[in-house]
Amino acid sequence: MKIGLPTPDEFSQDWEYVVSDSSRISEFLSAYKIVELNAEEKFALMIIIISSYDDAIRIERVEGNWRNTIRKFLLEDISIHHNTVFYWAMLEEEDLENCFYVTPLMREIITDAQLEEQE
Repeated sequence: MKIGLPTPDEFSQDWEYVVSDSSRISEFLSAYKIVELNAEEKFALMIIIISSYDDAIRIERVEGNWRNTIRKFLLEDISIHHNTVFYWAMLEEEDLENCFYVTPLMREIITDAQLEEQE
């Protein structure tokens, strides 16, 4: 990847979650905006960003405008991130206590983008 992350190999299952790092969210967001990325790279980087942000919320280390920036990028590239948003939204779960920390944001994006789940 173009932002200094280890390259996944054939044994790198869930690579995007393994390399997530809540201390690098600002760097990841800058890379998403500045680095020329194809759709596959944007897809992978956004998973890293969301996973990192979920961890940051969990440990109460959220900074600056991360939420709004993530929301903006997801809405701008919703065609790339549609499935990712649904994964993190956990729509089948009613009790937010059983969800990810980013679930409320993902549900908000589904509403704002007027997304419908694809079967």
